[in-house]
Amino acid sequence: MEWYTTLIFGMIILFALFLSGAPIFLAFLAAILIGVYFVIGTAGFPMFANSVLDTATTTSLATIPLFILMGELLFRSGTMDILFDSIDKLVGKVRGRQYVLVVVLSAVFGALSGVAMAVAAMLGRAIMPGMHDRGYDRSIAAGLIIGGASLAPIIPPSLLAIIVGSLADVSIAKLLIAGVVPGLFIGGIFLAYVFARIGMNPALAPGNVASERAEVTTVERLIAILRTMPFLIVIFSVMGFIMLGIATPSESAATGVIGSLLTAAIYRKLSIQMIWDSLMAAITVSAMILAIMAMSKMFTQLLAFTGATSELVNLVANLGYSPIVMLIIMLAVPFILCMFIDTIAVILLTIPIYQPVVTALEFDPVWFWLLFLVNITLGAITPPFGYTLFAFKAVVPDMSISQVYRATWPFVGLFLLGIALIIAFPAIATWLPNLVG
Repeated sequence: MEWYTTLIFGMIILFALFLSGAPIFLAFLAAILIGVYFVIGTAGFPMFANSVLDTATTTSLATIPLFILMGELLFRSGTMDILFDSIDKLVGKVRGRQYVLVVVLSAVFGALSGVAMAVAAMLGRAIMPGMHDRGYDRSIAAGLIIGGASLAPIIPPSLLAIIVGSLADVSIAKLLIAGVVPGLFIGGIFLAYVFARIGMNPALAPGNVASERAEVTTVERLIAILRTMPFLIVIFSVMGFIMLGIATPSESAATGVIGSLLTAAIYRKLSIQMIWDSLMAAITVSAMILAIMAMSKMFTQLLAFTGATSELVNLVANLGYSPIVMLIIMLAVPFILCMFIDTIAVILLTIPIYQPVVTALEFDPVWFWLLFLVNITLGAITPPFGYTLFAFKAVVPDMSISQVYRATWPFVGLFLLGIALIIAFPAIATWLPNLVG
């Protein structure tokens, strides 16, 4: 059987399993076991066991459960509510201040959790009702919350960045650092769009700016600043240590957990029950992700065994397309796939195929995989099956799913604009990691 026949047949099986609603882990497991049996035979099953062992003993993957635990501790301790209230006091009285508040909170919460669905649910529950009552445009508010929440996987610490970096064999530290500027840059694009819309149609935001918030005294602002200080412990213990070269991503994830415990203790939110609940939630999610990654490793080995990896590289070399055309094609495929199947499934499906192609095209690995990360993050808010959309809809039940879809499309376009600018100006992604070294 030719390599491309095997590859196409395997993809069809995987897509069928994904669309059937089977869990990603079970879908990959079934497809891989079928592939091992027909391609290698029963002698290939020990290789499958070795893939599981290799994944379980890869030290860099310790970052995943630790970052998940860090986010769980911050959310379950209730310290995020304190941060929300403090930032609300610090945002000035500008027209459309609630829009500004959403973007700022998205960036800050993203830097503390890295999980888009959690940020979307939190902002949708905490800020959406107030925006509606104050007369803000509901569609823009919903789109901005969903789009802003999607900055979380880009701005470090990012669980998806760790998964992409591990599977693509690119520096996790550099990939995390590379997300800082693009994440803030795309957030700036969101604000520019919102203010442009308000400029063209002032009715999209309340005209009486003073009525949006009670007067905040200088003392209250100083107290708000002081109340945000403990969160700097978490941010510095993660990104500060990485950027200073003091710690690896795995070590910084551990210090991030310690930082989140200290933060909860400072706010008197630390309890044995909270720690236990956070541990149980982190264990459940981490086990699922690590099991999926073990399947992906075996999938990569199967591709190499069938000859698909080398043949794909030869195919790309013989197509004769320019690198920019190949780049657009390679980004378009996961963008379309993410409309229909889970983001992590797309990552695990495409990275083993893309990795040798990226090397053959001589793309800067940090730049390409950051683009890939932004692209698959976008897939989480792309109708019809973006998980972040459903997380938002769950906490805003009075909006129909069609209204949520319509609200999201402009921000999908803004994300695509951000991707285009990162392609045109690679320094947006590479400047900071190159500076840090």
